Amino acid sequence: MEKQHVYIIGSKGIPAKYGGFETFVEKLTENQKSENIKYHIACMEENSAKSNITDKHFEHNGADCFNIAVPSIGPAKAIYYDIKSLNYAIQLATQNKDKNPIFYVLACRIGPFISQLKKKVANIGGKLFVNPDGHEWLREKWSYPVRKYWKYSEMLMVKDSDLLVCDSTNIEGYIHNEYGKFAPKTKYISYGTDMQSTTLKSDNNIVKEWYSSKKVKENEYYLVVGRFVPENNYEIMIKEFMKSKTKKSFVLITNVEQNKFYEKLENETNFSQDSRIKFVGTVYNQDLLKYIRQNAFAYFHGHEVGGTNPSLLESLYYTNLNLLLDVKFNKEVAENSAFYWGKIQNSLSELINKIDSIDESDRQMMGEKSSNRVKENYNWNKIVGEYEILFNEGEYI
Repeated sequence: MEKQHVYIIGSKGIPAKYGGFETFVEKLTENQKSENIKYHIACMEENSAKSNITDKHFEHNGADCFNIAVPSIGPAKAIYYDIKSLNYAIQLATQNKDKNPIFYVLACRIGPFISQLKKKVANIGGKLFVNPDGHEWLREKWSYPVRKYWKYSEMLMVKDSDLLVCDSTNIEGYIHNEYGKFAPKTKYISYGTDMQSTTLKSDNNIVKEWYSSKKVKENEYYLVVGRFVPENNYEIMIKEFMKSKTKKSFVLITNVEQNKFYEKLENETNFSQDSRIKFVGTVYNQDLLKYIRQNAFAYFHGHEVGGTNPSLLESLYYTNLNLLLDVKFNKEVAENSAFYWGKIQNSLSELINKIDSIDESDRQMMGEKSSNRVKENYNWNKIVGEYEILFNEGEYI
């Protein structure tokens, strides 16, 4: 039986070092069950170098990985990388005489160039699948012209793709509402998360050292993990926490070096004068990070842009109490296994005051509810299985 060749473009590559798409590709190849699929993964040369890989082609998790050299050209770097990767993938598929190859592009960066690339894909009997990701054009970190580019690029990617694979039903709905004139074909397959418990215990040196150096006690802190950017609503979380009556700490695991938003917020709120608020830097040890999540009293999630957020899945699985910004993306994932707060004044501070002395059995019950929600709907085996059915059955080919 002839293999189904699938070329994946747009992640920095595997072995995964960080990032949502990188983890997705790692898990897709690591958990592969179908022998009928052959994956080919575009990798950024500099990402591979972190694993001491310098060959043009190498194998990882049974996938054929190919390195692409990308010059440092600022914001255009990712666009250049995707175009070069897709061109190389088409060239490979042509040389190998692949039958009906699938080219799966992660994110909508190369819209203005996709029409020509799509013709090349069609000429060899291939199909173009696209993951539209979240609402990148809404992210405040981008300047206005860049946001305009993202939106325009998204529209062109939707127009020319054979199928859009969405990891959120809200994103899928948005694609149909916004781009109905193109009659886009879509498929919903969720994102997944790691569900291995930490191997660490409270008496491990690494644990004792971290808690003691950060002046934090287990189960006596609210937690947030993520990039320190405005659209994640750190401003509301910090201001509302300062208003609350809790004696617990607010631990922020994030990198704030040379961060203008951090400086602006400090000037506005003087949060450094509140001894409960603790910026503790980043934690690269994943086992330790799991332990910190598992032993948080509660988790804050303020993301409002994007689809299924990886850090939300982790918090729902590992932390008993989750306090989420009340937006449709978060509600789709957590449903009734979390508490919700709005952007209006006092909404979060009142919620903190309310749950601060929650009964321990109720806290454990919420934890079971949220971890079960993740186990049933966001496990990698389920997700990889759905992708394999999609790629194998050629449902849209």
